[in-house]
Amino acid sequence: MPTFHRFDGFRIEVRSRDLSPPHFHMIGPDFHALVEIRTLQVIQGTYSRKALAEVVDWASVRTEALMTEWRRLNERG
Repeated sequence: MPTFHRFDGFRIEVRSRDLSPPHFHMIGPDFHALVEIRTLQVIQGTYSRKALAEVVDWASVRTEALMTEWRRLNERG
């Protein structure tokens, strides 16, 4: 899967053929969580609080780019 962003020790992926709501995957060595793009809330999985805080801070100014990528990979025209 394409990595959208890489942090120190974990990464963000936006995947094709994912179901709604639009979300991204936060993947680390001992966690994997799905984060809804619009609300930046974890909708499934496990995570570290430190990683989630870093991701929310990063994603809060990139929601449009994340949504654009999710639509590109998941909406059928």
